[in-house]
Amino acid sequence: MQRVWGRASSVNVMKIVWLLELLRQPYERIDAGRSFGVTDSADYRTMNPNGKIPTLQQDDGFVLWESNPILRYLASTCPGGETYWPADPRRRANVDRWMDWQQTTIDAPMRVLLRGLVRTPPAERNMAEIEAAVADAGLAWSQLNDELSRHAFVAGENFTLADIVLAVHVHRWFAFDIERPDLPALRAWYDGLLTSPIYRQHGALPL
Repeated sequence: MQRVWGRASSVNVMKIVWLLELLRQPYERIDAGRSFGVTDSADYRTMNPNGKIPTLQQDDGFVLWESNPILRYLASTCPGGETYWPADPRRRANVDRWMDWQQTTIDAPMRVLLRGLVRTPPAERNMAEIEAAVADAGLAWSQLNDELSRHAFVAGENFTLADIVLAVHVHRWFAFDIERPDLPALRAWYDGLLTSPIYRQHGALPL
């Protein structure tokens, strides 16, 4: 048994749980972060000095934090993981490229939108900041839309870790009460993912 520390509503926790479900690996998820606390405790900081989620803790004492490295570790050590993180160097690098793109390009504007539209009362919202984030995110999602117009999934014709890390964010993009550009390939990819019970249960949660 392994433990995943972090609340279910965190996109970074969603990624880990989704992959564990796909790989049929036994795990326990322990609520931590925001209203659940825990992350400031001395015991948790011993595992993860950043005081953030998620943290993966295995029975033999191995601990790993940062969501995308956790995904790569699980894919490289669990049976069936190569399906989602291919061994071929070029295919793997392509998956890694989009995983890094998620962190360097998508995360920032999506975080602004979550904070501004979901966690901030309407009267206190910084609309200029929100509108700038909508524009930035729209440009980024347009780039992915162009990529998805050429093949079924983010990194090619097969579902990989690249789809997992971006799908948890695209659900929020389509759930936010905002005006969005018309991105048909992105929407078709998202609608296809929604046919997966695992995604609906663990990756496409209400805001």
